[in-house]
Amino acid sequence: MIEVRKLVKKFGGLTAVDNITFEVKQGQVLGFLGPNGAGKSTTMKIITGFIPPTSGTIIVGGKDVGEDSLGVRRQIGYLPENAPAYSEMNVREYLRFIAEVRGMRGAERNRAVERVVEITSLDEVLHRIIDNLSKGFKQRVCFAQAMIHDPPVLILDEPTDGLDPNQKHEMREVIRGMGQTKTIILSTHILEEMEAVCTRAIIIANGRLVVDGTPDELAAMSRHHNAVMVRTIRPQDGLEAQLREIKGVASVEREDGKDVDGKGNAPTTYAVFPQSAQVILPEVSRFLESKKIEFLEIFAERGRMDEVFRQVTLHEEHS
Repeated sequence: MIEVRKLVKKFGGLTAVDNITFEVKQGQVLGFLGPNGAGKSTTMKIITGFIPPTSGTIIVGGKDVGEDSLGVRRQIGYLPENAPAYSEMNVREYLRFIAEVRGMRGAERNRAVERVVEITSLDEVLHRIIDNLSKGFKQRVCFAQAMIHDPPVLILDEPTDGLDPNQKHEMREVIRGMGQTKTIILSTHILEEMEAVCTRAIIIANGRLVVDGTPDELAAMSRHHNAVMVRTIRPQDGLEAQLREIKGVASVEREDGKDVDGKGNAPTTYAVFPQSAQVILPEVSRFLESKKIEFLEIFAERGRMDEVFRQVTLHEEHS
């Protein structure tokens, strides 16, 4: 549905997007991640036809944004940063207006408004002036306008910005559901959101694409992938050395908690790192059982996305 080929965008002497190539298929939710200023929003604006590229090609639904910008925009619903809207209108007026801009009239327009109001739970503020809404409701109004024409492609720039935890959960459920049939690109700073919603993720830094993979593939890049965390009620003499002797273990790190009761009961965490990211949880569990070592909890880590994010973006910045 979306093909981005050798995309470059320069602003004077600044290269904001540097030779990026990727594609997104129907039914994929692509997370677009990167530090501030990495080029995420610029890339999304180029895909939507909002700004032109310096060079490169964008194809959406078989149409070239450089040759048929209007045809591309008909296929896209776009939620830009900062949730812009006509703040003097009430919610219903605004959504009716956007539907008419999209060519809908009469019953078709009314059905479209009713559909997006239900999806985004805007019933209670339907007749309120947009300028008087909370940031979260303004965000939902702008999300509704992006979906008003039921487009096959959604481009969402920070879609949960300003929402409270309950609203974020609702929005993520909506996006996840739509991702079954639509093609979605969303940028986010929230790594948890990427894991919860996206089927694939791209990380860019300094305008360059540095990682492209599924959330599981990204997690596997983490040093903590398949590491086993053992938490005991107090430090165990010699446990670090013993854990290092287990087959498949590469290293062990210990972190002591605070002695809150003055009796030496400081919860201690042992991070047991595997060789070559292999699965070692069964071996560690059997060892603890055989030595009758009491522990509060034990689990294997999937991998830490924040660790991967820092690793690949800092490496790019320093290269």
